[in-house]
Amino acid sequence: MDERQRIRQEKLEKLQNEASMPRTPIKVTDSDFEDTLRKYDVVVVDLWASWCMPCKMIEPSVEALAEKMAGKVVFGKLNVDENPRTAARYQVMSIPTLLVFKNGSPVKRIVGAVPQQHLEQQIAEAL
Repeated sequence: MDERQRIRQEKLEKLQNEASMPRTPIKVTDSDFEDTLRKYDVVVVDLWASWCMPCKMIEPSVEALAEKMAGKVVFGKLNVDENPRTAARYQVMSIPTLLVFKNGSPVKRIVGAVPQQHLEQQIAEAL
C-alpha cells in the first residue's frame, strides 16, 4: 500500500467512526462506564439525579451540545442515585458535574449549572 492509499484508508476509517458516534446523550451505568470510555476517544459524562433542579436546567444544553459536537465528542448521562460507584470513584460531591475524558483519562471537571456557551468552551479546551 502506497502513502496515498494509506492516508485514504485512515480518513475513511475516521469518517466511519464519526458517523457511528451517537448524536444524543447515551445512558451510562457503573457496569458499562469503562467500556464507554474505551469505545470513544472523547466522552463527556453528565452526572445527575432526577431530583436535581440544576441538572434539569442544563439538560437542554447537554442535548444541544451532543448534536452540535457529534462526530468529535460523545455525551453520556450517569444517574448518581442508580450508579453510586462511579460518582464515588471520581469524588463527585455536587451535581450536576460534567467529567470530560480523553482517551479514557479525566481531563476536565465542570461543576454546576453553567451556560451552554461556557460548557462548550470548556469541552473544546479539553479537545
